[in-house]
Amino acid sequence: MSIKEDLVTHFSGAPSAPFLFVGSGFSRRYLGLEDWSSLLQRFSEGLKPYEYYLTSADGKLPRVASLLAADFHRLWWESDAYKESREKNKSKARDATSALRIEICSYIQNTTKAGPLRDHADEIALLSQLNVDGIITTNWDTLLESLFPDYRVFVGQSELLFSNTQAIGEIYKIHGSTARPNSLVLTEEDYKGFHFANPYLAAKLITIFVEHPVVFIGYSLTDPNILDLLRDISRALGQENLVKLQNNLIFVQRAHGQEAQYSKTFIAIDGGQIPITIVKSDSFVPIYEALDSIKRKIPARVLRYCKEQLYEMVRSTATSEKLCVVDVDDIDKKDDIEFVIGVGVASERASQVGYHGISILDLFRDFLSDKSIYDANAILQKTIPDIGKGATYIPVYRYLREININSKDAYKASGIDIKKHLASNGVEHYRSRAYAKPFLKTEKDKNANDVIKTNSPEKAAMFLPYVSKERFDVAIVREFLLQNIHRFDSSFAYSTFFRKLACLCDYYQFGWPEKAKG
Repeated sequence: MSIKEDLVTHFSGAPSAPFLFVGSGFSRRYLGLEDWSSLLQRFSEGLKPYEYYLTSADGKLPRVASLLAADFHRLWWESDAYKESREKNKSKARDATSALRIEICSYIQNTTKAGPLRDHADEIALLSQLNVDGIITTNWDTLLESLFPDYRVFVGQSELLFSNTQAIGEIYKIHGSTARPNSLVLTEEDYKGFHFANPYLAAKLITIFVEHPVVFIGYSLTDPNILDLLRDISRALGQENLVKLQNNLIFVQRAHGQEAQYSKTFIAIDGGQIPITIVKSDSFVPIYEALDSIKRKIPARVLRYCKEQLYEMVRSTATSEKLCVVDVDDIDKKDDIEFVIGVGVASERASQVGYHGISILDLFRDFLSDKSIYDANAILQKTIPDIGKGATYIPVYRYLREININSKDAYKASGIDIKKHLASNGVEHYRSRAYAKPFLKTEKDKNANDVIKTNSPEKAAMFLPYVSKERFDVAIVREFLLQNIHRFDSSFAYSTFFRKLACLCDYYQFGWPEKAKG
């Protein structure tokens, strides 16, 4: 088969539409931009020889950028060559690296405005019509935004981490954008901050990597940015779950004049092997044609809008103003319905039926949110009896308190029967005896924050229930759990420890105190 046929078969077997992961080779191919080293060399003109910076930094480009930025700062503020730019952009300067950032952005913006090179016009035409679910990129230029104008753009790690992303119809510029010079991940200091937050970024992106084919374009297999991200995703998944990435990582590379090739191999990271697919071709037309063959009746931008609006409906506290349950025959009588998200059998209790479909992971996510999005009575009467048949550790105390059950007597009088999920023997209910001695040996003098900082997430989850209540900061532990929410899934070997810990937080924060111990 041709590589196009191989890829069509590959994508057809995937549960979701592909994501693109785009690197600097993409910008070199379509805009003619330099690689990173050549770009830095361009801005060393008028300063010391570029080799001075390169050797002073032991060849490490982020350090080269830091050294170069320090010298360029003085040149930019004093030289007549930058007088016009200085007057235009001096209000954007924040520190000694700003001058270099501003001029790099200006240069890349001017190159991007000139438009894609004509050499690959056929590929650009295909790219612009792709209906991929989303794009992740380390590139600073805005070529992708021009090719996918309807996609929402998130710039930098912070914006991505702290936004309600929908994972459809979106572009994630994780290294910043020329539209915001101070967002660039450029210097050694920038990379330190980026690597510090990388595990959180990996946790945010992990669902994409597990559920979507991810097509890497413009990266080498040895690119440190990609290897670091895959390493963090590998750690989050655990070695036993790497099989979930099977068929999902596709690397596109040039064939350098050789025959086009589709093959499967592995990348070795930290002693584990991540399965990948490599596609080699000098023309990317068959690759983009294969991507274009995955048709969707609704454009990604429309799906994103619907998903975002549905999220807002669920998130809103004024649900009566947002939701309307009507019979299918009555839809055309309502002229104020923005869109219909489902059709079913209508009844007086239609709004309650969904509580039987809520999962245990939904309840943990809800507990770790600042405010519950569910009706506490419905959760206690419908959801917990359903999912509690196969699970012991469920956060129940917040829901009980929301309906004014805050003591053992009030619970008994309520008639609610969820006894197996209550802490009948206090905090011991959430401890695992096998870790009592190891805790006393190495952790007994630590508070919750110290335990989290000095242990792996798995060990921290095992030890934290043994921290005394006085040293157990619920807010810190809840934040730790939120950062590790992907570890609650039963496919993870240590999921029970994370669930127990969340239930302990629930007990400490909302449970009745007479049984508290430790």
